[in-house]
Amino acid sequence: MPTADDIAWFKQQFADRIEAAVAGTPIGIDLVVGIACQETGPMWARARRQGLPVERILALCVGDSIDGDGVSGRRAFPIDKAQLLAAPRGAEMFAIARQALVDLAAFDPGYRGVAAKASKFCRGYGLFQRDLQFFRTDPDYFLEKRYEHFEDTLAHALAELGRGLRKLGLEGAASLDDLQSAALGIAYNTGRFRPEKGLRQGHFNGRQYYGEALFDFIRLSRTVAAPGRPATLQAAAPGQAVVPPPSDVAAEGPLLRVETQTSPLRLRSEPVVSDPPEANVRINLPDGHLVRAVTGRAVRGWMEIETSLDGALHRGWCSAKFLVPAPDAAEVPVVAPAATAPVRAPEPAPSRGRGAAPAPAPEPAAAPATGHSLSEARQPGRQGSDPATLRAELDAIIDWLGVDEPAHLRYQPQGRTTFCNVYAHDYCHLAGVYLPRVWWTPGALVRLARGESVEPLIGNTIAEMRANDLFRWLRDFGAGFGWRQTGTLTKLQLAANQGAVALVIARRKNDGQAGHVSAVVPEGGDHGARRDREGEVTLPLQSQAGARNFRRGTGSGDWWRG
Repeated sequence: MPTADDIAWFKQQFADRIEAAVAGTPIGIDLVVGIACQETGPMWARARRQGLPVERILALCVGDSIDGDGVSGRRAFPIDKAQLLAAPRGAEMFAIARQALVDLAAFDPGYRGVAAKASKFCRGYGLFQRDLQFFRTDPDYFLEKRYEHFEDTLAHALAELGRGLRKLGLEGAASLDDLQSAALGIAYNTGRFRPEKGLRQGHFNGRQYYGEALFDFIRLSRTVAAPGRPATLQAAAPGQAVVPPPSDVAAEGPLLRVETQTSPLRLRSEPVVSDPPEANVRINLPDGHLVRAVTGRAVRGWMEIETSLDGALHRGWCSAKFLVPAPDAAEVPVVAPAATAPVRAPEPAPSRGRGAAPAPAPEPAAAPATGHSLSEARQPGRQGSDPATLRAELDAIIDWLGVDEPAHLRYQPQGRTTFCNVYAHDYCHLAGVYLPRVWWTPGALVRLARGESVEPLIGNTIAEMRANDLFRWLRDFGAGFGWRQTGTLTKLQLAANQGAVALVIARRKNDGQAGHVSAVVPEGGDHGARRDREGEVTLPLQSQAGARNFRRGTGSGDWWRG
């Protein structure tokens, strides 16, 4: 499959022509590149590595042979050789289609078995694979081999994408985000897009759906610069996923400051107090937090605002009486994960083990949970450099931990005590992400701030972290250790699907009750998130220890609202 180097070559050859062709449309170059990768990427990537000239590479971009006996299940014209021959100038087209397959087999040995059957021929033509079903309405495109010319094959692809824009109601958009681009690509592949199915649509190759693979390519393309243009996403180091930076606040109204002087300010999804009052609350904004009004005009005592909180973009309605002008502020700050930690993590001496615990833990099956991190031979990790590998590694971690195995006492409930915090730590620990199992006490943090050397001693200078503690730790220290919030479950699930480590965590307002944390894990196989009719994730795919332990599932509802 195409790599970042292959995409760099592609952009070097075609970026200027693509940019000129999509000008004035919401279609971006990375969607065009992604479709080229998905449709004919293995062919042109291999050909360019062999040093073939561009003209020859474009001519080789054919494929998807049709069975000559009509048993392929294809419904579109032509279903077989006989139907093609019966069409006007069909014999000419069959000769071209047949030779295209023979030429392809001479280049790619994988097609030799197919090409050996004299009745087989190609149905997809050009870099973006225009299907032979259009031969009856546009025969000259195929007979004159216009598909071998980049501008011609691009023009037909953009025309099809334009029809998709109208079907999706996006023709008036200024630009498309990655998810919208992938949805448009699915419409390009299938003729429609069903939001409730997410990206799991289009041709299934036995591992991924067309939409899932296309999204991977769009994200990869965004990390590759074009001549004279910087990349729009930073490439990830091995063992990390490509994740977009936090979204900036786009509202253009006046800057305002939360002023409650008591409790946080509720941001609601609509300008009304719900029944019960918490039902339409999206987040709670702390006193002093900066927001930007959308219009600056109150509606029945409510102000529509947009803001960023710990890296998550939020938009909603607040009571206007708790918002005051902020003339001294320039912009709503957007928190991004830091490159270096603000305080060192509790790292015990080597003789006591490794990681964030005072000693290595035994096998998961051997004993109940303690304050120790796992330190076992042959435990899996995450080192991949592409989404497919990262997803596979996270899946391997989930299956190795075996949270639902009764013999793994580390995660099994003990009376009313459950171990979601331990499981979340173990999952993150094996994936190479820091989520503390133990953390410094307040007194130890004061000593560290004074520059003193502090030894990590359980019950003395460090304490075990439960779900409520982890919630506060992520709020106070998370950004310094690479964490950030995101504003929607859809974005969270997309990040997990790219191989990122993702969590949903909620603390109890009453500290006498336990909070909860679950890992949001990659979709795949029979396991997927739950989406509404608009395609928004309502229940992400999770893995958890708790009152009920499961490796993959959507759980029993949006538990975090409690």
